Amino acid sequence: MIEPDGPTAGELGVGDPHVGDVVVSEQDLKRRVRELGAQITADYAGRPPLLVGVLKGACFFLSDLARSIRLPVELDFMAVSSYGSATRTSGVVRIVKDLDLDLTGRHVLIVEDIVDSGLTLSYLRRNLAARHPSSLEVVALLVKDGLQSVDLDLAYEGFRIPPDFVVGYGLDVAERYRNLPFIATYRGETGRNDLRATLGHP
Repeated sequence: MIEPDGPTAGELGVGDPHVGDVVVSEQDLKRRVRELGAQITADYAGRPPLLVGVLKGACFFLSDLARSIRLPVELDFMAVSSYGSATRTSGVVRIVKDLDLDLTGRHVLIVEDIVDSGLTLSYLRRNLAARHPSSLEVVALLVKDGLQSVDLDLAYEGFRIPPDFVVGYGLDVAERYRNLPFIATYRGETGRNDLRATLGHP
């Protein structure tokens, strides 16, 4: 587990009153993704992984991670909807987009952007394990401290962060803020946003 360093001064002037303090800087994201790519490269030598990205929040992380892995990799995507408020998932999951590839005999690595309670991730793990992969592991960029109600069992973890609602680097509120190059707290009234925000906060 690696704690993020503090933000640089230039990152705070985004001009949006709803974007709060930087939680993970752009520099720290780049550094940690490179480190995770190197770890995965070493661990999966001789057995190239299939990276399964959880849409939409993981798209930036998956793209950067895949380019940091020095192995042949394949990509596939799932989209899930977690019912509940915009700031917390209930753990009731509906698959919006399923995988295109057969997982039988594959070395599957689920790529998650952020884990809150862990209930959505637990569902995904059970669902994909039933498809008979040779191995199934999880890499999560962010884990919120103190919110987990299940054992996460993460093979790879980027950063532990406070249990605040965050945006940037793929994470959104009603499809906004995904393209911020850093991760920051959100100061708006997230409870009023629609359910699309929960796609980035499993």
